[in-house]
Amino acid sequence: MQKLLNYRLKALANRIRDGELRRKVIEFLENPVFEVGGKVYSGLPLDVSPAGLSHHHCYPGGYVEHVVSTANLALAMCSSVEKVYHGKVNRDIVIAGVLLHDVFKPATYVVNENGSYGSSSLADYMDHLSLVVAELVRRDFPLEVIHVVSAHHGDYGPIRPHTVEALICHLADLMDSRLNGEVLNAASYLCRKAVGEEPHGLTSKEAFEIICSKTVEGWEGVAKALERIKRKRTAHKT
Repeated sequence: MQKLLNYRLKALANRIRDGELRRKVIEFLENPVFEVGGKVYSGLPLDVSPAGLSHHHCYPGGYVEHVVSTANLALAMCSSVEKVYHGKVNRDIVIAGVLLHDVFKPATYVVNENGSYGSSSLADYMDHLSLVVAELVRRDFPLEVIHVVSAHHGDYGPIRPHTVEALICHLADLMDSRLNGEVLNAASYLCRKAVGEEPHGLTSKEAFEIICSKTVEGWEGVAKALERIKRKRTAHKT
């Protein structure tokens, strides 16, 4: 059970106007557990969990970053649909869907002895999407929210988006995961070219620092950025 809900996730949940839906979402985020065969599963705390193992947000805190960034993108698309195309979007459904779409990913991850992340034994039997959809049904969430979550993988999921809200969440999720993955890959490439190695477990903040340093100071800037990152990591450990 989560001891304290991350303030950024709670701030997003508090933007849900429907009181009952808001209560359900906050309760789920505060208690992201499920039971199978009499055994209760929880997984890594949302605050420290990654949102992926290799392609995107694969570092501590990546889960929260991904959810917050995806929500920002989704809400920006809601504004575009409303103001430019004069369409209607239920923002409560969008926010709820984004907040919960990956909520059981941490349950499928473990921290290895070397500090890297791997798949838990649960992941051998169930994927995070099947788990969360089943739990949303069990917790009596609205069908519209369940559809947003079940369709967020788009063409690669069990069902394609059939509502505007589901389409927005799918595209926002895809956009953020691609953005983060491309930035991490670019920063890793710059590190290898500049100094012949890359630091383990680059975060998005570190990756952007490296890329921006290359833009301003060239290859020397990359080396300087790496030194700053190493000093910060060392200071953080002490």
